[in-house]
Amino acid sequence: MVRLLGAEHVIDYTREDFTRVERRYDLVLDNVENRTLSDCRRVLTPAGTLVLNSGSGARGLRLLVRLLMPLALSAFVNHKLRRYLSTPNHADLVVLKELVESGALTPVIDRTFPLRDVPAALEHIETGHAAGTVVITVGNP
Repeated sequence: MVRLLGAEHVIDYTREDFTRVERRYDLVLDNVENRTLSDCRRVLTPAGTLVLNSGSGARGLRLLVRLLMPLALSAFVNHKLRRYLSTPNHADLVVLKELVESGALTPVIDRTFPLRDVPAALEHIETGHAAGTVVITVGNP
């Protein structure tokens, strides 16, 4: 799927551990966070960026440490360690709407669930195998 979206290099996480290869990356977007911070940093170029986008798999104090550790460590290393944060605003949403309407941006939708099935949707997401966005519909679609 990601090759169809334009990715030049794809790693199948079921067959290869990206943290154990010789290749180095300027940017790693980690949507799963199932590897240690040091393992992920090992595959970055000297001034590479690691963007972390998941807090799953931890609870309580462990979750807090997992969320804050990269931000604290970033002040002491050359790598840029970031958390993915989104602050939607009207202007950006209008641009996204126009890109979708023009066909320049095609969202990848894994599954759609009605509002009453939110628990099932969350279970599906938590499997870690959703291939795209999971959409919750409200009212009549």
